[in-house]
Amino acid sequence: MAKLLQYSSLTKKFIMAIAGLFLAVFLMVHLGINLFILPLTENHVDIFEMAVHFMVSNPVIKVFEIVLFGGFIIHILYGLILQVQNWMARPVRYKKEGYSHTSFFSKYMIHTGIIIFIFMVIHFMNFYFVKLGFTEAPEGPMTVANDHDFYHMAINLFSHCWYSVMYIILIIILGFHLNHAFQSAFQSLGLNHSKYTPFIKAVGLIYSIIVPLGFICIPVYFLFN
Repeated sequence: MAKLLQYSSLTKKFIMAIAGLFLAVFLMVHLGINLFILPLTENHVDIFEMAVHFMVSNPVIKVFEIVLFGGFIIHILYGLILQVQNWMARPVRYKKEGYSHTSFFSKYMIHTGIIIFIFMVIHFMNFYFVKLGFTEAPEGPMTVANDHDFYHMAINLFSHCWYSVMYIILIIILGFHLNHAFQSAFQSLGLNHSKYTPFIKAVGLIYSIIVPLGFICIPVYFLFN
């Protein structure tokens, strides 16, 4: 921990950006698998279960899980450290703040980040920790065959209206977080130029809309079917 604090702010931002972009790529892969919970094809259940089996049995994926958790921890840890350092650098706030070009959600990245962290803890408890045997499988209309039966676990969760609504709200918050985080990551990597910054912002906006919408499609389907 002490060594992590010794890095300069630029180094922390660089590492945080790399971890954040890695997590952004993971989200797309995760979404691609999760969409097969929906009846996109006649054999969508088989495709989803094959993907789950590959994810839980492949030794390469086991290593990837460690890297993934490392990415989460680094991103969260440096986000907190940088925010605390910013607060300490300006401990006294002005009574009346002037006009700022900083966007609303860029000011509250730490807050949306904390909300997303809470959401991830809930998500892990309902799926990943079940696989490890730490928590029980979600209850609902479907019988969960085993600790890797994520398909029926998901159906049980989304069969509860309150969970689906909460999931949608939290994914929307994730979308706002991703929009600013995507642009900030490239800026932290030094890729900030008048020629390609507008393109990066456009890609970030598209990503922060399409990926959350993809995840939201799942609870919406179960809410109305």
